[in-house]
Amino acid sequence: IDFILDVGKEAMGTPVEIEYAVDLNKDENGNPSFYFLQIKPLLGSSGEYHIDKKDINEDKVVIYAEKSMGNGRIENLRDIIFVKPECFDNTKTKNIVSEIEEFNKLFREKDENYILIGPGRWGTKDPFIGIPVGWAQISKAKVIVETSLENFPLDASLGSHFFHNVTSMNVGYFSIQHNSLTEFIDWEELNIQPVIKETKYLKHIRYNNPLCVVMDGKQRISIVYKEECS
Repeated sequence: IDFILDVGKEAMGTPVEIEYAVDLNKDENGNPSFYFLQIKPLLGSSGEYHIDKKDINEDKVVIYAEKSMGNGRIENLRDIIFVKPECFDNTKTKNIVSEIEEFNKLFREKDENYILIGPGRWGTKDPFIGIPVGWAQISKAKVIVETSLENFPLDASLGSHFFHNVTSMNVGYFSIQHNSLTEFIDWEELNIQPVIKETKYLKHIRYNNPLCVVMDGKQRISIVYKEECS
């Protein structure tokens, strides 16, 4: 693994992330099998951003994730679009795609960004385990959140379907288990915000003041605060 990472870094001119699989069942020569699946450049904002868990004030946090991609800060976001948990139906995910695409068109016309939250894998090819969007249909999402629900487990993708876009554009990508003792989405907080538009499956809310997104790439901790970055 070290050798592949070194070769990848030299070839791409930047640290890389690899995906691999190992089959420990030995072949006819008595050897296990190592499968090198894909390689991605680790890009993002310059410098490191460190989050000290002791300094986190949960009263000011909307979203807290401990499995995330991204590094640095994202500011000037006020809009959140989320799949309403009580309306989610994994047999209707293609309908959700149509709705989110319409929202994304509006943001593209305004050249503005938003935070996107939904159950399961965003961008999956299997419509029963998530929402099968293409990148163009959510291109103005600056933070993408995958979450599980009580009756819908999450097999986290961490943006594997959109890695090039996620890394090159420094899009935040969070995965959150609903029953985690530490990670959370404050649904009560989201549901008291002004609603800009609501469809059968989605709700678009807007905060009066900008949110602050901070991402610690080393610890893989990310936070969305309901206040501006200080």
